[in-house]
Amino acid sequence: MSDGVSVRGATWWDGVRPYLEKAPIASLALGLSSAFPLTMINSTLASRLAEAGIEKKSVTAFALVILTYNLKFLWAWIIEGVRIPVLGRLGQRVSWLIVLAALVVIATFNLGLADPKVSLASTATAALLLGFAGASFDIVIDAYRIELLEPRQLGVGAGMGQYGWRIGSALLGALALVIAARAGWTTAYMFSAVFAAPALLVALFMGESKRHEEVTAKRPRLDIGTAIIGPFAEFFQRRGAVLVLVFILIHKIGDTLANLTFRLLFNDLGFSKDEIAIYDVGVGFWALLIGVFVGGVMYARLGMKRSVLISLVLMAISNLSFAGLAAAGHSNIGMASAIGFENFSSGIGGVTVVAYFSALANLRFTAAQYALISAASSIVGRFLSGTTAGGLVESIGYVDFYLLTTVVALPGVFLFWWMMRAGLIDQSIGTAGTVGEGDARAGPSGGATLD
Repeated sequence: MSDGVSVRGATWWDGVRPYLEKAPIASLALGLSSAFPLTMINSTLASRLAEAGIEKKSVTAFALVILTYNLKFLWAWIIEGVRIPVLGRLGQRVSWLIVLAALVVIATFNLGLADPKVSLASTATAALLLGFAGASFDIVIDAYRIELLEPRQLGVGAGMGQYGWRIGSALLGALALVIAARAGWTTAYMFSAVFAAPALLVALFMGESKRHEEVTAKRPRLDIGTAIIGPFAEFFQRRGAVLVLVFILIHKIGDTLANLTFRLLFNDLGFSKDEIAIYDVGVGFWALLIGVFVGGVMYARLGMKRSVLISLVLMAISNLSFAGLAAAGHSNIGMASAIGFENFSSGIGGVTVVAYFSALANLRFTAAQYALISAASSIVGRFLSGTTAGGLVESIGYVDFYLLTTVVALPGVFLFWWMMRAGLIDQSIGTAGTVGEGDARAGPSGGATLD
Protein backbone atom coordinates (compact mmCIF):
# COMPACT_ATOMS: atom_id res chain seq x y z
CA MET A 1 0.00 0.00 0.00
CA SER A 2 2.84 2.37 0.69
CA ASP A 3 5.08 1.40 -2.20
CA GLY A 4 3.64 3.78 -4.71
CA VAL A 5 2.40 3.26 -8.21
CA SER A 6 3.75 -0.22 -8.82
CA VAL A 7 1.99 -1.66 -5.80
CA ARG A 8 -1.23 0.11 -6.66
CA GLY A 9 -0.99 -1.31 -10.17
CA ALA A 10 -0.39 -4.80 -8.83
CA THR A 11 -3.30 -4.40 -6.43
CA TRP A 12 -5.62 -3.37 -9.25
CA TRP A 13 -4.57 -6.33 -11.40
CA ASP A 14 -4.91 -8.70 -8.47
CA GLY A 15 -8.46 -7.44 -8.05
CA VAL A 16 -9.40 -7.86 -11.72
CA ARG A 17 -7.55 -11.07 -12.65
CA PRO A 18 -9.85 -13.52 -10.78
CA TYR A 19 -12.79 -12.29 -12.86
CA LEU A 20 -11.02 -13.41 -16.04
CA GLU A 21 -10.63 -17.07 -15.05
CA LYS A 22 -12.73 -19.71 -16.79
CA ALA A 23 -15.00 -20.71 -13.91
CA PRO A 24 -16.09 -17.14 -12.99
CA ILE A 25 -16.75 -16.37 -16.67
CA ALA A 26 -18.84 -19.53 -16.79
CA SER A 27 -20.74 -18.21 -13.75
CA LEU A 28 -21.53 -15.03 -15.71
CA ALA A 29 -23.02 -17.08 -18.56
CA LEU A 30 -24.98 -19.28 -16.15
CA GLY A 31 -26.38 -16.15 -14.50
CA LEU A 32 -27.58 -14.83 -17.86
CA SER A 33 -29.55 -18.02 -18.49
CA SER A 34 -30.84 -18.26 -14.93
CA ALA A 35 -32.48 -14.83 -15.23
CA PHE A 36 -34.50 -15.64 -18.32
CA PRO A 37 -37.42 -17.82 -17.07
CA LEU A 38 -38.10 -15.64 -14.02
CA THR A 39 -38.06 -12.47 -16.14
CA MET A 40 -40.57 -13.95 -18.56
CA ILE A 41 -43.05 -14.89 -15.80
CA ASN A 42 -42.50 -11.76 -13.74
CA SER A 43 -42.21 -8.31 -15.31
CA THR A 44 -42.70 -9.37 -18.95
CA LEU A 45 -45.88 -11.35 -18.28
CA ALA A 46 -47.25 -8.52 -16.12
CA SER A 47 -46.80 -6.09 -19.04
CA ARG A 48 -48.48 -8.52 -21.41
CA LEU A 49 -51.47 -9.07 -19.12
CA ALA A 50 -51.89 -5.35 -18.49
CA GLU A 51 -51.84 -4.67 -22.23
CA ALA A 52 -54.50 -7.35 -22.70
CA GLY A 53 -56.77 -5.46 -20.30
CA ILE A 54 -56.69 -8.05 -17.52
CA GLU A 55 -57.84 -6.61 -14.17
CA LYS A 56 -55.11 -5.69 -11.69
CA LYS A 57 -56.00 -8.28 -9.04
CA SER A 58 -55.62 -11.05 -11.63
CA VAL A 59 -52.30 -9.63 -12.81
CA THR A 60 -50.87 -9.52 -9.29
CA ALA A 61 -52.17 -13.03 -8.59
CA PHE A 62 -49.78 -14.32 -11.25
CA ALA A 63 -46.94 -13.39 -8.87
CA LEU A 64 -47.83 -16.58 -6.97
CA VAL A 65 -46.12 -18.50 -9.78
CA ILE A 66 -42.81 -17.29 -8.31
CA LEU A 67 -43.53 -19.48 -5.26
CA THR A 68 -42.28 -22.40 -7.36
CA TYR A 69 -38.79 -20.97 -6.78
CA ASN A 70 -39.35 -21.12 -3.01
CA LEU A 71 -40.57 -24.70 -3.18
CA LYS A 72 -37.88 -26.07 -5.50
CA PHE A 73 -36.15 -27.95 -2.69
CA LEU A 74 -39.12 -30.38 -2.70
CA TRP A 75 -38.04 -31.93 -6.00
CA ALA A 76 -34.32 -31.08 -6.03
CA TRP A 77 -33.59 -34.66 -4.97
CA ILE A 78 -34.70 -35.82 -8.44
CA ILE A 79 -32.00 -33.72 -10.10
CA GLU A 80 -29.54 -34.91 -7.46
CA GLY A 81 -30.23 -38.63 -7.56
CA VAL A 82 -31.89 -39.64 -10.84
CA ARG A 83 -29.54 -40.48 -13.70
CA ILE A 84 -30.84 -39.62 -17.20
CA PRO A 85 -30.49 -42.50 -19.68
CA VAL A 86 -27.92 -42.00 -22.48
CA LEU A 87 -27.33 -38.30 -21.74
CA GLY A 88 -26.21 -39.29 -18.25
CA ARG A 89 -22.87 -40.31 -19.75
CA LEU A 90 -22.09 -36.61 -20.05
CA GLY A 91 -22.34 -36.24 -16.27
CA GLN A 92 -25.15 -35.65 -13.78
CA ARG A 93 -25.06 -31.83 -13.96
CA VAL A 94 -24.46 -31.48 -17.70
CA SER A 95 -27.15 -33.98 -18.66
CA TRP A 96 -29.78 -32.40 -16.42
CA LEU A 97 -28.80 -28.91 -17.57
CA ILE A 98 -29.39 -29.90 -21.21
CA VAL A 99 -32.75 -31.52 -20.46
CA LEU A 100 -34.00 -28.66 -18.29
CA ALA A 101 -32.83 -26.02 -20.76
CA ALA A 102 -34.92 -27.79 -23.40
CA LEU A 103 -37.92 -27.90 -21.04
CA VAL A 104 -37.56 -24.18 -20.28
CA VAL A 105 -37.49 -23.36 -24.00
CA ILE A 106 -40.59 -25.51 -24.65
CA ALA A 107 -42.42 -23.95 -21.68
CA THR A 108 -41.50 -20.47 -22.91
CA PHE A 109 -42.87 -21.23 -26.39
CA ASN A 110 -46.03 -22.59 -24.77
CA LEU A 111 -46.52 -19.39 -22.72
CA GLY A 112 -45.85 -17.30 -25.83
CA LEU A 113 -48.59 -19.14 -27.73
CA ALA A 114 -51.12 -18.77 -24.89
CA ASP A 115 -53.46 -15.81 -25.35
CA PRO A 116 -54.72 -14.25 -22.09
CA LYS A 117 -57.58 -12.58 -24.00
CA VAL A 118 -58.87 -16.00 -25.07
CA SER A 119 -58.20 -17.99 -21.90
CA LEU A 120 -56.68 -16.61 -18.74
CA ALA A 121 -56.72 -20.12 -17.23
CA SER A 122 -54.55 -21.57 -20.00
CA THR A 123 -52.16 -18.62 -19.66
CA ALA A 124 -51.93 -19.25 -15.91
CA THR A 125 -51.24 -22.94 -16.51
CA ALA A 126 -48.52 -22.09 -19.04
CA ALA A 127 -46.95 -19.62 -16.60
CA LEU A 128 -46.98 -22.23 -13.84
CA LEU A 129 -45.28 -24.77 -16.13
CA LEU A 130 -42.59 -22.22 -16.98
CA GLY A 131 -42.19 -21.44 -13.28
CA PHE A 132 -41.66 -25.13 -12.51
CA ALA A 133 -39.22 -25.56 -15.41
CA GLY A 134 -37.38 -22.34 -14.51
CA ALA A 135 -37.06 -23.27 -10.83
CA SER A 136 -35.73 -26.70 -11.83
CA PHE A 137 -33.29 -25.03 -14.25
CA ASP A 138 -32.15 -22.87 -11.32
CA ILE A 139 -31.46 -25.95 -9.20
CA VAL A 140 -28.99 -27.43 -11.66
CA ILE A 141 -27.45 -24.06 -12.60
CA ASP A 142 -26.71 -23.24 -8.95
CA ALA A 143 -25.22 -26.68 -8.29
CA TYR A 144 -23.13 -26.58 -11.47
CA ARG A 145 -21.85 -23.07 -10.68
CA ILE A 146 -20.79 -24.03 -7.16
CA GLU A 147 -19.03 -27.18 -8.36
CA LEU A 148 -17.18 -25.42 -11.18
CA LEU A 149 -15.71 -22.89 -8.73
CA GLU A 150 -12.78 -23.56 -6.45
CA PRO A 151 -13.26 -22.40 -2.81
CA ARG A 152 -11.03 -19.37 -3.51
CA GLN A 153 -13.31 -18.43 -6.43
CA LEU A 154 -16.65 -18.55 -4.61
CA GLY A 155 -16.78 -14.80 -3.98
CA VAL A 156 -15.81 -13.80 -7.52
CA GLY A 157 -18.03 -16.53 -8.96
CA ALA A 158 -21.00 -15.31 -6.94
CA GLY A 159 -20.28 -11.78 -8.20
CA MET A 160 -20.12 -12.87 -11.82
CA GLY A 161 -23.35 -14.82 -11.36
CA GLN A 162 -24.97 -11.66 -9.97
CA TYR A 163 -23.67 -9.66 -12.94
CA GLY A 164 -25.08 -12.24 -15.34
CA TRP A 165 -28.46 -12.34 -13.62
CA ARG A 166 -28.87 -8.56 -13.40
CA ILE A 167 -27.68 -7.90 -16.95
CA GLY A 168 -29.72 -10.78 -18.34
CA SER A 169 -32.87 -9.66 -16.55
CA ALA A 170 -32.51 -6.03 -17.65
CA LEU A 171 -31.53 -6.88 -21.22
CA LEU A 172 -34.23 -9.49 -21.73
CA GLY A 173 -36.91 -7.33 -20.10
CA ALA A 174 -36.13 -4.45 -22.45
CA LEU A 175 -35.73 -6.59 -25.60
CA ALA A 176 -39.00 -8.43 -24.97
CA LEU A 177 -40.88 -5.13 -24.84
CA VAL A 178 -39.17 -3.80 -27.97
CA ILE A 179 -39.84 -6.98 -29.96
CA ALA A 180 -43.43 -7.26 -28.69
CA ALA A 181 -44.13 -3.70 -29.82
CA ARG A 182 -43.01 -4.57 -33.37
CA ALA A 183 -43.76 -8.25 -33.88
CA GLY A 184 -46.15 -9.28 -31.11
CA TRP A 185 -45.81 -11.10 -27.79
CA THR A 186 -45.54 -14.58 -29.31
CA THR A 187 -42.45 -13.57 -31.27
CA ALA A 188 -40.99 -11.87 -28.21
CA TYR A 189 -41.33 -15.08 -26.17
CA MET A 190 -39.87 -17.17 -28.98
CA PHE A 191 -36.85 -14.86 -29.21
CA SER A 192 -36.27 -14.94 -25.46
CA ALA A 193 -35.44 -18.63 -25.67
CA VAL A 194 -31.97 -17.75 -26.99
CA PHE A 195 -31.10 -16.81 -23.40
CA ALA A 196 -30.93 -20.52 -22.58
CA ALA A 197 -27.91 -20.75 -24.89
CA PRO A 198 -25.21 -19.33 -22.55
CA ALA A 199 -25.76 -22.11 -19.99
CA LEU A 200 -25.77 -24.76 -22.71
CA LEU A 201 -22.51 -23.43 -24.14
CA VAL A 202 -20.92 -23.55 -20.68
CA ALA A 203 -22.04 -27.17 -20.27
CA LEU A 204 -20.63 -28.16 -23.67
CA PHE A 205 -17.30 -26.36 -23.26
CA MET A 206 -16.65 -26.93 -19.55
CA GLY A 207 -18.15 -30.41 -19.21
CA GLU A 208 -18.89 -31.98 -15.84
CA SER A 209 -17.12 -30.36 -12.93
CA LYS A 210 -14.02 -32.30 -11.84
CA ARG A 211 -14.92 -31.60 -8.22
CA HIS A 212 -18.30 -33.30 -8.69
CA GLU A 213 -16.84 -36.15 -10.75
CA GLU A 214 -14.28 -36.93 -8.06
CA VAL A 215 -16.91 -37.04 -5.34
CA THR A 216 -19.32 -39.23 -7.32
CA ALA A 217 -16.47 -41.59 -8.33
CA LYS A 218 -15.68 -42.31 -4.66
CA ARG A 219 -19.21 -43.27 -3.59
CA PRO A 220 -21.95 -45.59 -4.80
CA ARG A 221 -24.70 -44.09 -6.90
CA LEU A 222 -27.37 -42.37 -4.81
CA ASP A 223 -30.51 -44.38 -4.22
CA ILE A 224 -33.82 -42.55 -3.91
CA GLY A 225 -33.90 -42.69 -0.12
CA THR A 226 -30.40 -41.26 0.21
CA ALA A 227 -31.15 -38.58 -2.40
CA ILE A 228 -34.18 -37.40 -0.39
CA ILE A 229 -32.95 -37.74 3.19
CA GLY A 230 -29.18 -37.52 2.73
CA PRO A 231 -28.89 -33.74 2.11
CA PHE A 232 -30.85 -32.92 5.29
CA ALA A 233 -29.17 -35.58 7.43
CA GLU A 234 -25.67 -34.53 6.37
CA PHE A 235 -26.31 -30.85 7.00
CA PHE A 236 -27.82 -31.29 10.46
CA GLN A 237 -24.94 -33.49 11.59
CA ARG A 238 -22.68 -30.43 11.51
CA ARG A 239 -22.03 -28.52 14.69
CA GLY A 240 -24.09 -25.32 14.77
CA ALA A 241 -26.31 -26.39 11.85
CA VAL A 242 -29.54 -25.26 13.57
CA LEU A 243 -28.12 -21.77 14.24
CA VAL A 244 -26.89 -21.55 10.65
CA LEU A 245 -30.41 -22.40 9.46
CA VAL A 246 -31.87 -19.73 11.75
CA PHE A 247 -29.43 -17.21 10.26
CA ILE A 248 -30.42 -18.23 6.73
CA LEU A 249 -34.09 -17.71 7.61
CA ILE A 250 -33.79 -14.31 9.33
CA HIS A 251 -30.81 -12.51 7.78
CA LYS A 252 -32.80 -10.93 4.94
CA ILE A 253 -36.07 -10.02 6.66
CA GLY A 254 -35.28 -6.33 7.24
CA ASP A 255 -33.95 -5.87 3.72
CA THR A 256 -36.94 -7.61 2.11
CA LEU A 257 -39.48 -5.62 4.16
CA ALA A 258 -37.83 -2.34 3.17
CA ASN A 259 -37.40 -3.15 -0.52
CA LEU A 260 -41.09 -3.88 -1.06
CA THR A 261 -42.09 -0.34 -0.05
CA PHE A 262 -39.59 1.80 -1.98
CA ARG A 263 -41.92 2.54 -4.90
CA LEU A 264 -44.74 3.38 -2.47
CA LEU A 265 -42.44 5.85 -0.72
CA PHE A 266 -41.36 7.48 -3.99
CA ASN A 267 -44.95 7.85 -5.09
CA ASP A 268 -46.08 9.37 -1.78
CA LEU A 269 -43.14 11.80 -1.81
CA GLY A 270 -44.23 13.03 -5.24
CA PHE A 271 -41.38 11.77 -7.39
CA SER A 272 -42.21 11.70 -11.10
CA LYS A 273 -41.82 8.62 -13.30
CA ASP A 274 -38.79 10.22 -14.95
CA GLU A 275 -37.14 10.84 -11.58
CA ILE A 276 -37.80 7.26 -10.51
CA ALA A 277 -36.37 5.98 -13.80
CA ILE A 278 -33.22 8.08 -13.45
CA TYR A 279 -32.48 7.49 -9.79
CA ASP A 280 -34.08 4.17 -8.89
CA VAL A 281 -33.37 2.32 -12.13
CA GLY A 282 -30.36 4.23 -13.47
CA VAL A 283 -28.33 5.13 -10.37
CA GLY A 284 -29.43 1.95 -8.59
CA PHE A 285 -28.32 -0.33 -11.43
CA TRP A 286 -24.80 1.09 -11.65
CA ALA A 287 -24.41 1.27 -7.88
CA LEU A 288 -25.33 -2.40 -7.67
CA LEU A 289 -22.78 -3.38 -10.34
CA ILE A 290 -20.07 -1.46 -8.48
CA GLY A 291 -21.13 -3.12 -5.23
CA VAL A 292 -20.87 -6.56 -6.83
CA PHE A 293 -17.28 -5.85 -7.89
CA VAL A 294 -16.35 -4.48 -4.47
CA GLY A 295 -17.96 -7.53 -2.84
CA GLY A 296 -15.78 -9.87 -4.88
CA VAL A 297 -12.63 -7.96 -3.93
CA MET A 298 -13.67 -7.86 -0.26
CA TYR A 299 -14.27 -11.61 -0.22
CA ALA A 300 -10.85 -12.27 -1.72
CA ARG A 301 -8.98 -9.80 0.52
CA LEU A 302 -10.80 -10.06 3.85
CA GLY A 303 -11.96 -13.65 3.74
CA MET A 304 -15.46 -15.01 3.96
CA LYS A 305 -16.38 -14.28 7.58
CA ARG A 306 -15.32 -10.66 7.79
CA SER A 307 -16.70 -9.76 4.36
CA VAL A 308 -20.09 -11.32 5.18
CA LEU A 309 -20.26 -9.50 8.52
CA ILE A 310 -19.41 -6.14 6.90
CA SER A 311 -22.03 -6.67 4.20
CA LEU A 312 -24.70 -7.50 6.80
CA VAL A 313 -23.92 -4.28 8.67
CA LEU A 314 -24.03 -2.23 5.46
CA MET A 315 -27.36 -3.73 4.39
CA ALA A 316 -28.86 -2.96 7.80
CA ILE A 317 -27.58 0.63 7.72
CA SER A 318 -28.92 1.13 4.18
CA ASN A 319 -32.48 1.03 5.55
CA LEU A 320 -31.67 4.10 7.64
CA SER A 321 -31.00 6.07 4.46
CA PHE A 322 -34.66 5.63 3.47
CA ALA A 323 -35.77 6.79 6.91
CA GLY A 324 -33.70 9.89 6.20
CA LEU A 325 -35.30 10.31 2.76
CA ALA A 326 -38.78 9.89 4.22
CA ALA A 327 -38.00 12.56 6.83
CA ALA A 328 -36.45 14.95 4.28
CA GLY A 329 -39.27 14.67 1.75
CA HIS A 330 -38.92 15.18 -1.99
CA SER A 331 -35.18 15.44 -2.63
CA ASN A 332 -33.41 14.21 -5.76
CA ILE A 333 -30.06 14.17 -3.98
CA GLY A 334 -31.62 12.31 -1.07
CA MET A 335 -33.23 9.77 -3.38
CA ALA A 336 -30.03 9.22 -5.38
CA SER A 337 -28.02 8.80 -2.17
CA ALA A 338 -30.49 6.37 -0.58
CA ILE A 339 -30.93 4.27 -3.72
CA GLY A 340 -27.21 4.35 -4.49
CA PHE A 341 -26.18 3.23 -1.01
CA GLU A 342 -28.89 0.56 -0.81
CA ASN A 343 -27.95 -0.98 -4.16
CA PHE A 344 -24.21 -0.71 -3.44
CA SER A 345 -24.74 -2.55 -0.14
CA SER A 346 -27.02 -5.14 -1.78
CA GLY A 347 -24.39 -5.73 -4.46
CA ILE A 348 -21.75 -6.46 -1.83
CA GLY A 349 -24.14 -8.66 0.14
CA GLY A 350 -25.27 -10.46 -3.00
CA VAL A 351 -21.68 -11.62 -3.49
CA THR A 352 -20.48 -12.33 0.04
CA VAL A 353 -23.66 -13.91 1.43
CA VAL A 354 -24.28 -16.01 -1.72
CA ALA A 355 -20.65 -17.15 -1.58
CA TYR A 356 -21.12 -18.15 2.07
CA PHE A 357 -24.31 -20.05 1.27
CA SER A 358 -22.53 -21.75 -1.64
CA ALA A 359 -19.73 -22.81 0.71
CA LEU A 360 -22.28 -24.49 2.99
CA ALA A 361 -23.08 -27.13 0.37
CA ASN A 362 -21.63 -30.62 0.45
CA LEU A 363 -20.38 -31.62 -3.00
CA ARG A 364 -22.25 -34.90 -2.72
CA PHE A 365 -25.60 -33.08 -2.37
CA THR A 366 -24.93 -29.66 -3.93
CA ALA A 367 -28.18 -29.41 -5.87
CA ALA A 368 -30.51 -30.44 -3.05
CA GLN A 369 -28.74 -28.54 -0.26
CA TYR A 370 -28.35 -25.28 -2.15
CA ALA A 371 -31.97 -25.44 -3.32
CA LEU A 372 -33.00 -25.68 0.33
CA ILE A 373 -30.65 -22.89 1.42
CA SER A 374 -31.64 -20.47 -1.35
CA ALA A 375 -35.36 -21.13 -0.79
CA ALA A 376 -35.07 -20.71 2.99
CA SER A 377 -33.13 -17.45 2.61
CA SER A 378 -36.08 -15.65 1.04
CA ILE A 379 -39.29 -17.40 2.06
CA VAL A 380 -39.72 -15.77 5.51
CA GLY A 381 -38.96 -12.28 4.20
CA ARG A 382 -41.36 -12.67 1.28
CA PHE A 383 -44.15 -13.96 3.51
CA LEU A 384 -43.75 -11.19 6.09
CA SER A 385 -43.35 -8.46 3.48
CA GLY A 386 -46.48 -9.57 1.67
CA THR A 387 -48.57 -9.73 4.84
CA THR A 388 -47.30 -6.90 7.06
CA ALA A 389 -45.28 -4.26 5.18
CA GLY A 390 -48.19 -2.21 3.83
CA GLY A 391 -50.09 -2.29 7.11
CA LEU A 392 -47.02 -1.22 9.09
CA VAL A 393 -46.41 1.76 6.81
CA GLU A 394 -50.02 2.87 7.20
CA SER A 395 -49.97 2.50 10.98
CA ILE A 396 -46.56 3.94 11.95
CA GLY A 397 -45.44 5.95 8.90
CA TYR A 398 -42.41 5.61 6.66
CA VAL A 399 -39.74 6.97 9.02
CA ASP A 400 -40.59 4.63 11.88
CA PHE A 401 -41.12 1.76 9.44
CA TYR A 402 -37.58 2.03 8.04
CA LEU A 403 -36.18 2.42 11.55
CA LEU A 404 -38.03 -0.78 12.43
CA THR A 405 -36.61 -2.65 9.42
CA THR A 406 -33.13 -1.63 10.58
CA VAL A 407 -33.81 -3.05 14.03
CA VAL A 408 -35.25 -6.24 12.48
CA ALA A 409 -32.01 -6.69 10.52
CA LEU A 410 -29.82 -6.56 13.66
CA PRO A 411 -30.52 -10.10 14.99
CA GLY A 412 -29.03 -11.57 11.82
CA VAL A 413 -25.93 -9.38 12.19
CA PHE A 414 -25.40 -10.31 15.84
CA LEU A 415 -26.12 -13.99 15.23
CA PHE A 416 -23.49 -14.18 12.50
CA TRP A 417 -20.98 -12.30 14.70
CA TRP A 418 -21.64 -14.70 17.58
CA MET A 419 -21.22 -17.74 15.31
CA MET A 420 -17.89 -16.28 14.17
CA ARG A 421 -16.72 -15.90 17.77
CA ALA A 422 -17.88 -19.42 18.68
CA GLY A 423 -16.15 -20.99 15.67
CA LEU A 424 -19.43 -22.29 14.27
CA ILE A 425 -18.94 -20.72 10.85
CA ASP A 426 -15.79 -22.74 10.21
CA GLN A 427 -17.33 -25.96 11.52
CA SER A 428 -20.53 -25.66 9.47
CA ILE A 429 -18.86 -25.14 6.08
CA GLY A 430 -19.40 -27.96 3.57
CA THR A 431 -16.92 -29.50 1.17
CA ALA A 432 -17.89 -26.96 -1.53
CA GLY A 433 -16.12 -24.33 0.57
CA THR A 434 -13.17 -26.41 1.76
CA VAL A 435 -12.22 -28.95 -0.88
CA GLY A 436 -10.12 -27.93 -3.86
CA GLU A 437 -9.92 -29.65 -7.23
CA GLY A 438 -7.98 -32.87 -6.91
CA ASP A 439 -8.78 -33.08 -3.20
CA ALA A 440 -12.40 -34.16 -3.30
CA ARG A 441 -11.98 -36.65 -0.48
CA ALA A 442 -10.63 -34.13 1.99
CA GLY A 443 -12.49 -33.26 5.14
CA PRO A 444 -13.43 -29.87 6.51
CA SER A 445 -9.79 -28.84 6.66
CA GLY A 446 -9.49 -29.04 2.89
CA GLY A 447 -8.08 -25.60 2.41
CA ALA A 448 -10.30 -22.53 2.02
CA THR A 449 -9.34 -19.24 3.64
CA LEU A 450 -12.35 -18.36 5.75
CA ASP A 451 -10.85 -15.52 7.75
